[in-house]
Amino acid sequence: MAIREIRKKDDEVLYKPCKEVVAFDKKLAILLDDMYDTMKKYEGVGLAAPQVGILKRVVVIDVGEGLIELVNPKIVEASGTQNGPEGCLSVPGVFGEVERPNQVTVEAQDRSGNTFFITGEELLARAFCHEIEHLEGKLFLDRVTKFIENE
Repeated sequence: MAIREIRKKDDEVLYKPCKEVVAFDKKLAILLDDMYDTMKKYEGVGLAAPQVGILKRVVVIDVGEGLIELVNPKIVEASGTQNGPEGCLSVPGVFGEVERPNQVTVEAQDRSGNTFFITGEELLARAFCHEIEHLEGKLFLDRVTKFIENE
């Protein structure tokens, strides 16, 4: 698999909404594999396709519980609140406090096009929200309530 270049906050591709995936083919499988390898190389817990320059609704997440691949994800339920630190591979070295739901249920498709639902709490819920916002052309910077000094 290939390590892809991560687009940084000044890249306009990060601010554009993504298109639905309609072809569940080898190209999608390669993208998912490359995104996972890229996320791991840069020690992230999530990566959205626009972060590697692809305007498709594709996300990979691994908060330490194994790989989760989300194609065409949408949040269908959210509850509770949590405040915590966030960073982003597209905004290196910047961290801030962000309020997110404490529990989130996502409807998505897998790499074969099968629809499934997945619920996450705490860090996983935060990762779902953060990465799905990338698909809408939004960065976490818009949600920061307080920046955290890098020590």
